[in-house]
Amino acid sequence: MSETRRLYFLRLAGRVITLALVLVLYLADRAQFAVLRGWGFFRRFTWLHLLWLVWVLDMVGQLLPIRAHISLGSQKLFLQRFRPIAEAVNYQALKEHITITTRAAYKVFLLWGGLLAAIAVLYFSHVIHTEAVFLLAVIFYVCDLICVLIWCPFRLIMKNRCCTTCRIFNWDHLMMFSPFVLIPGAYTTSLLLMAFAVWVVWELCVMLYPERFWERSNLALQCSECTDKLCTQYCRKLR
Repeated sequence: MSETRRLYFLRLAGRVITLALVLVLYLADRAQFAVLRGWGFFRRFTWLHLLWLVWVLDMVGQLLPIRAHISLGSQKLFLQRFRPIAEAVNYQALKEHITITTRAAYKVFLLWGGLLAAIAVLYFSHVIHTEAVFLLAVIFYVCDLICVLIWCPFRLIMKNRCCTTCRIFNWDHLMMFSPFVLIPGAYTTSLLLMAFAVWVVWELCVMLYPERFWERSNLALQCSECTDKLCTQYCRKLR
C-alpha cells in the first residue's frame, strides 16, 4: 500500500469518527447545532467550530499547490503538477476529451441536483430538520473518501480510469455542502461560498489549461507514472 493510500485510509477513519461524534451530538445535545443558524457561529464556541475549521483547511489545501499529503487528482490543476508529454499534443483529441468529460460531469451535476431537491422536499415538509441536514452533509463527507478508496458510483457516469484522472475530483466540497443552502447562516454560508470558490477555480483551470487534465498531454496522470496508488481497484497494472 502506498503512503498516500495509507494516509487516506487514516483520513477515512477520522471522518467516520467525526460522523460518530456528530451523531452523538445529534442524539444527546442538539443545542450545539444552534451555531448553524443565523449569526450563532459568533455567539458561543461548540465542537462544530472545530469541524468548520477542518473543512476550511481542507479547501485551502485544494486552492494551493501543495505536494505533501494531497493526491495528484486534486492538485492536477496546478502548473507544478503538470508534466508535458515529449511528443506533440493532439489538440483536437484534447478538445474532444474535455467536451466529453464535461458533458459527463454535468450529468453528475444534474443527478446531484435531483438528490438535493429530494432533501429539500423532506426539509420543507418538516420530515427532517436543521440538525438532520447537517448530519447528511457529514455523511457525504465520509462517502467522499469511500468513493476515492473503495468504490465510486460517479465513475459509472464519468467513465474515468481512476481518481487521478477524474474530471470532478475537486467538486467534493461543493457537493457535500450543497444541503447547506437549506439552512442559511454564517457557519453554513461561509463553507458554501468557499466550496463554490474551489469549484470556480477548478472549472476555470479546466477551460484555461485543459492539457493538465488529460493523461495524453500530462505525463503525471499516466498509470505508469502513478505514485499515489489511491485507486488500485481500478488499475490493472497495480493488481
